[in-house]
Amino acid sequence: MSDHKREMDEHSGVETTGHEWDGIKELDNPLPRWWLWVFYGSIAVAAVYWVLMPAWPGISGYTKGLLGQSDRAEVSRQLAALKAQRGAGEVKLRTASLQQIEQDPELQAYALQVGNSVFGDNCATCHGAGGGGRAGYPNLRDDVWLWGGSLEDIRHTIEVGVRAGHAQTRGETVMPAFGRDQMLDEPKVADLTEYVMAISGRKADGAAVERARQTFADQCAACHGPAGTGDAARGVPNLTDAEWLYGSDRKAIHDQIWNGRNGVMPTWGARFSPETIKALAVYIHANAGGADDTVAEAPAAPAAAGGAGR
Repeated sequence: MSDHKREMDEHSGVETTGHEWDGIKELDNPLPRWWLWVFYGSIAVAAVYWVLMPAWPGISGYTKGLLGQSDRAEVSRQLAALKAQRGAGEVKLRTASLQQIEQDPELQAYALQVGNSVFGDNCATCHGAGGGGRAGYPNLRDDVWLWGGSLEDIRHTIEVGVRAGHAQTRGETVMPAFGRDQMLDEPKVADLTEYVMAISGRKADGAAVERARQTFADQCAACHGPAGTGDAARGVPNLTDAEWLYGSDRKAIHDQIWNGRNGVMPTWGARFSPETIKALAVYIHANAGGADDTVAEAPAAPAAAGGAGR
């Protein structure tokens, strides 16, 4: 046995461990009693857990534990219970028309609950949590609908998407890139920008408006209409209102004419069941500001000079 005695710290009266760093010596203080009990208790709990719950992996499996707990089985059980709970509602959604759903308070409440959940998981990424939209993504809470805002229009848009290549898609139009594809030069695009500003009721360069009048008739009227009021049947925007998908200032309008922007909405028919699409349509329609499926009355043509408003 070694006769070596460990050094005693003269200030605290506690033995040192013999470890020293930069002249600082480590005291050999005992661990706090409470800490030891917690440590030993944790070991005991772990041992009990190993016995009761799945714990140790093996070559071809794992220890199941006395309780036979399985998170996978629990999730499956909860999903089955949820499916059974929703079963009656899904059957009603499957057989009811969209109008019947909105006229049945109980069925509508169920559809709104399902639609809210589906919207939050799949649609809010683009349209926003409240459906308010943002640049390039339509606002679903106002009364302006590019593809029509009736219940059936909304359902159809959700099912087939927009410019998504669905076989049942409507007569979709594509906005040409007039400047980028050299269909129009910069001066004509600038004049068209002023023309659109004018027919939307804002101040514009009168001379530019006059120069663009024939260009609009030749290049734009076929889709947007002679007065620029658009065509909901083909998803053509109304240029005379205050709603702008990609921005309403001169720069944004010029960019749209120059580059052409054609948004794509996925087709959800292959992912969602018909019942889910119905519920989502009811949810969106119920939270919208009101649909107007008619084309607005043509405003007066822009004046030949001055600000030109409607």
